[in-house]
Amino acid sequence: MNISEFYPIYLQSKNVVIDSRKIEEGSIFFAFSGENYNAAEKAKEAIEKGALAVIVEDEKYFDPINNIFYVPSTLIFLQQLSLLHRDQLNIPIIGLTGSNGKTTTKELISTVLSTKFKTQYTFGNLNNHIGVPLTLLSIRKEHEIAVIEMGANHQKEIETLCEIAKPNIGYITNFGKAHLEGFGGYEGVIKGKSELYNYLINNSQTILVNENDKIQKEKTDDYSSKITFGVSTSNYQFEPIFKDNFVGIKYNETEIFSNLTGKYNYDNISAAVALGLYFNLNIQDIQTAIENYVPSNMRSQIQKKGSKTLVLDTYNANPSSMVVSLDNFKTFKGSKTIIIGDMLELGEDSLKEHQTIIDFAKSCNFDEIITVGPHFKSVYPSANAFLNTSELIERLQLMPLKKDNILLKASRGIALEKIIEFL
Repeated sequence: MNISEFYPIYLQSKNVVIDSRKIEEGSIFFAFSGENYNAAEKAKEAIEKGALAVIVEDEKYFDPINNIFYVPSTLIFLQQLSLLHRDQLNIPIIGLTGSNGKTTTKELISTVLSTKFKTQYTFGNLNNHIGVPLTLLSIRKEHEIAVIEMGANHQKEIETLCEIAKPNIGYITNFGKAHLEGFGGYEGVIKGKSELYNYLINNSQTILVNENDKIQKEKTDDYSSKITFGVSTSNYQFEPIFKDNFVGIKYNETEIFSNLTGKYNYDNISAAVALGLYFNLNIQDIQTAIENYVPSNMRSQIQKKGSKTLVLDTYNANPSSMVVSLDNFKTFKGSKTIIIGDMLELGEDSLKEHQTIIDFAKSCNFDEIITVGPHFKSVYPSANAFLNTSELIERLQLMPLKKDNILLKASRGIALEKIIEFL
C-alpha cells in the first residue's frame, strides 16, 4: 500500500485514531506497536467496530479484503499521509512552539480566530511527531484556518515538525529553561526552538514576534515578513492591566480581561489579540472571545474550594515557569501556601535549579512552603518535604491546610493534581 493509493480512502474517513478505544464508524485506525504490545492484534476487532481501514506494521495481520493494510512503519506512513494531505490544503496554518505557554496560547488564538473562521487546532497536548500528523489529518474541507502546536525536547524535532506542518505563520512563545537535559542546556533550547524561525525565513513565511522579548527581537531583526507586538514601534501595542488576581490587556481604549492569572499570560493574550487583528477581526469580538475563555487544563487556572483560592498549574514546570508562577502568587492578598513539585528533565543542572527555586521561594516570604519529589527534598530537607503525592495526601488527611491561597505547581510526572480533593 502506498500513500497515493491510500489517500482516497482517507478522504472518505470520519477521523484518524491511534487508540483502539476511540474507533467509531468510518475511522482509520493506525495500529502502533511497542515493546510490550502489538496493536495490530486489534485490527480485525477495529473493522468489526466500523473502522474504514486499519494500518498495521505486522505482516501476518495483512488482510486487504477487509481493508487491513500492511506497511513497514505505521509512524512513517502516518507522517507521509499527513504531509500529502498538508500539500492539498489551501488555508493558513499557524505553527506554535516555545518553552512555556504553548498550549494556553494555542487555545487563546483558536478561541479568537473561531469567532470568524472555522478553525481547527491541536487537541490537548498532541504536539509531537505523532500528534502533529494527527492534527493535520483532522483538518477537513470545511476548515478555514488551523493552529498547530509543536513540542520538542531535543534538537531537530521542531525542524522535522515544520517540514510536516509547513506553517505559513509561526510564533515562539518564549525561550526558557525547559528540557535542558535533551536540548543540552539553555543555549540548546534557543537553538532548538529557533528551528521554527529557520523554516519560516527559508520559506519566506510570516513570523509573529513579541518585541518585548529580547531574543525574539534579535532573531528576527533583519527579517521583513513579520507581525509584531510589544514596543511602541510594533504593529500592535498592548498595555498589561490587572483586576483582582486576573490579567488582561488594553488596546487603544478597549480593556480585555481574561480568566487567567499571572503577568506571564499577558504575552499569551497579546499574541492571540495580535493575530485576531491581523486577520481583520473586530476588537469587540476578540474581547468577547478572550473574556469567555475559561482554562480547564491545570494551566494558570484559579479555582475556589470553600473559602480557599487554589491556583492550579500542575501540567508542567521548569525553572523559568516556576519563577514567574511564584512571583505572581506572592501578589495574592491573604495568607499563602505553595506546594511545588519536582521539575523533571533538567539533567546535571537539576539540583542547582531546584536549589535556586527554593531560595527564590524563601525570598517571597510565603507563609508555608511544601515540596513534593526527591529533587526538592534533597535541597530542602524539612518536615514539609515529601517524596511523592501519596505522602503529602497522608499528611493532608491528618493536618488540613488553613491558608487563604494555595498554589500547586509541578511537572506533569508528579501528578500534583491528585491532592486537590484533600485540600
